[in-house]
Amino acid sequence: MSPPGPVDAVLMVGFGGPTAPDEIRPFLRNVVAGRGVPDERLDEVEAHYRQLGGRSPYNDLTEKQRAALDRWLQQRGRRLPVHVGMRNWKPFLSDALGRMAEDGCRHAAGIILAAHRSPVSVEAYKQDVERAREQVGDGAPQVSYIEPWFDDPLFIEASTSRLEELGLDRDGEWPEEVPVVFTAHSIPSAAAERSSYVADLQASCRGVAELLEIPRWELAYQSRSGDPRTPWLEPDICDVVARLGGEGVKKMAVQAIGFLCDHVEVLFDLDVEARQAAREAGLTLHRAGCVNDHPAFIELLGQRVVQAARQAG
Repeated sequence: MSPPGPVDAVLMVGFGGPTAPDEIRPFLRNVVAGRGVPDERLDEVEAHYRQLGGRSPYNDLTEKQRAALDRWLQQRGRRLPVHVGMRNWKPFLSDALGRMAEDGCRHAAGIILAAHRSPVSVEAYKQDVERAREQVGDGAPQVSYIEPWFDDPLFIEASTSRLEELGLDRDGEWPEEVPVVFTAHSIPSAAAERSSYVADLQASCRGVAELLEIPRWELAYQSRSGDPRTPWLEPDICDVVARLGGEGVKKMAVQAIGFLCDHVEVLFDLDVEARQAAREAGLTLHRAGCVNDHPAFIELLGQRVVQAARQAG
């Protein structure tokens, strides 16, 4: 393969989500393709989407991130069009890369919309990009990825800001009686052991906790799926909520730091299931938003894209 040459575009690589009720089941089949997931499980997850309006806000929120990054680059004189390609729904990666090729793009700075590295997140995204490039053929742009940013001060700043928006701190100090529980997508323990996933997450959580001087915090997991006999990362957020209630905690804050936008998994697992667990445990749960299109997060992405462009020459 020849050297990629100068960076002439940006490709944001996302998970994707259904935008209408009739898209839910086809989307879910794409997500679980080849994994032997029974229809009963798909029925259960489809019900979550229908309960929350019959669509996912993922694509809309990702478009806001894309547009904000595009503006950031334009304001700094960087003519690098920003594209979005999704793994599991429209706009599919192959379609995005095909359009980029038609526009003459030869080398894109790639942004994986997952901050924490694991075989089922960042590595899987990159594999899907390569498969999509093969589908497009010889004219497909090469993709060079920005450096990891799970502990970047701007990511920490954006996450911290979302917690501060809850208004729970007093005179700039986080209340000692309000523990913070950060959450991330659970993955099989075996996959976690051969990656830096947990260490990346701990670094993000620690950065926010130190910046806010949070006296008590911990990391929990959500959105587990798959064979119940297979060990996955624990504890589950609902189990943590029950334990805190048993300890006499009356108020807690939760932030899905392992997710970059408030999509259905966040909305259902935390706003529905974890809140119900909190009511049963006799405590109040306050959920902080994900970074979404926070200006500090967009600046982080912009800086990394500019860095990638400079390195490419």
